Amino acid sequence: MGNVSAHDVENAWGLACSFDIYDCNPDTIRDADKIKQFVYELCDLIAMKRFGECQVVNFGEDERVAGFSMVQLIETSLISAHFANQSNVTYLDVFSCKPYDPAVVEKFATEFFGGSHCLTHVNLRK
Repeated sequence: MGNVSAHDVENAWGLACSFDIYDCNPDTIRDADKIKQFVYELCDLIAMKRFGECQVVNFGEDERVAGFSMVQLIETSLISAHFANQSNVTYLDVFSCKPYDPAVVEKFATEFFGGSHCLTHVNLRK
C-alpha cells in the first residue's frame, strides 16, 4: 500500500483511493455494459457487497469532460468513476470503511481498461 501500513488502514475510519488510469481502451470506456462488468468484478475481487444497481450515464456538453460516469453504492460506502472520452483517461474512486488493498484495485482496473499506467492516491479517513 505504498506509504500506508496495514496497521494505519486498520485504525482508520475509512480508505479513500483515487486511480487515474491513462491511455485506456476507447471501446471499453465507452461501453456501459463493460463498465458495469468492471464494477461487478471489482466488487467481487475486493469483497465489497454492492447495494442497489450500478448507475452508468453518458453526458457532458463540454467535449473535454464528456463521457460515461458511474456510481455503485456498496454497503461500506461507494465506488465511482468518470471516463473522459477526449483523453481516454479513467478517474476511479473507491471509498470504503472496510479495508481493501489499493494495489489490487490499481492492477485490476488498469488491466481491465487497457491503460498504460495509473497514478494512485491513498487517503486515510479518520
